Amino acid sequence: MSTLDRARRHVRAHPMALDAAIAAGVLVCMVAGSFVDPHSERDVSWGLRTPDTLSLVLIVLGSVALVFRRRAPLTVLALTGTVSLVEAVTSDPRAPVAMSAVIALYTVAATTDRPTTWRAGLLTMTVLTGASMLAGPLPWYAQENLAIFAWTGIGATAGDAVRSRRAFVHAIRERAERAERTREEEARRRVAEERLRIARDLHDVVAHHIALVNVQAGVAAHVMDKRPDQAKEALAHVREASRSALNELRATVGLLRQSGDPEAPTEPAPGLDRLDELVGTFRSAGLRVEVARADHGTTLPAAVGLAAYRIVQEALTNVQKHAGTQAKAEVSVVRVGPDIEITVLDNGTGEDDAPQTGGGHGLLGMRERVTALRGTLTTGPRYGGGFRVHAILPVKTSTAVTGTPGEPV
Repeated sequence: MSTLDRARRHVRAHPMALDAAIAAGVLVCMVAGSFVDPHSERDVSWGLRTPDTLSLVLIVLGSVALVFRRRAPLTVLALTGTVSLVEAVTSDPRAPVAMSAVIALYTVAATTDRPTTWRAGLLTMTVLTGASMLAGPLPWYAQENLAIFAWTGIGATAGDAVRSRRAFVHAIRERAERAERTREEEARRRVAEERLRIARDLHDVVAHHIALVNVQAGVAAHVMDKRPDQAKEALAHVREASRSALNELRATVGLLRQSGDPEAPTEPAPGLDRLDELVGTFRSAGLRVEVARADHGTTLPAAVGLAAYRIVQEALTNVQKHAGTQAKAEVSVVRVGPDIEITVLDNGTGEDDAPQTGGGHGLLGMRERVTALRGTLTTGPRYGGGFRVHAILPVKTSTAVTGTPGEPV
């Protein structure tokens, strides 16, 4: 730390000491000025004189008042203005007591607002200058009278300039700090959103494939002794589901790799173009699924396609897990104006726990995906039995409009 920095810290820690030093300097200047006679009768322009006792007393009072200029600027201005007024009316030649009033006026302008500065400055200039011209011992046009007007104006203007600069610097610093906080909050928000997105993907992948593995493993165990060919087929489905699960997990976890990692996945996220493949995995597990599409070849942004795929995947997984062995599911994809509507119905008897009463996060994950795209999601039991999942997703999202590479707009 430099000597200048240490001095600044000391001044900030002890402002009273700085005011006392300024008051002492002003006292020395006023005392020295009181011995100068600007109206000497000799050939020189300046001479020496002995100041009046009253002038010295007023000088001391004005200097002592400046010690408290930060604590009570208006009070100090009133006191120094009073002693300056007395000096201007009674003394000839005058002592420079008005210097204390100029310093006090500067302090008021630097520490208060502009309206207060205008009022205090105009009042001080008018009273001191007017009293000096009208009631002082010198002619009204004397240079000492004009000097009072000029110096009080300079004090007010300088103080206002210092206050304005201080406010400007403070505003810049505050804006920089606010921008830094905003950047940190934005970074934390993006990290939280990325964690939530990865958690949803992991849940969807694991829940779907593990449910299929569980069903096929149960089938294999049931028919192992009597129908080994069917058991072998069920185990093949288990192998295929586990391989798919591992591939999707590898792709999802690969998103956590650094961008420079050559093993980072490049396969695009699944969308509705893989809906038939997705439904086929459930059909192979024994779930009857019917699909109806009326989206007229709509090309969806990657985020919308992924959300629609995951909604169908999670809804069918819940049917597989909770709707019973005789359940039948219906999936419809319809383009309605600027939106695409995804509906998954089942007629399950609810032999297991209903999906909305379970402890999982499937429905919550679907709702988070739909909300992130500014869509709507409706879930609940159907009249007469079964469950309904209905999602409305906007085809054009904010992310699609701004345009990421490879996404249609």
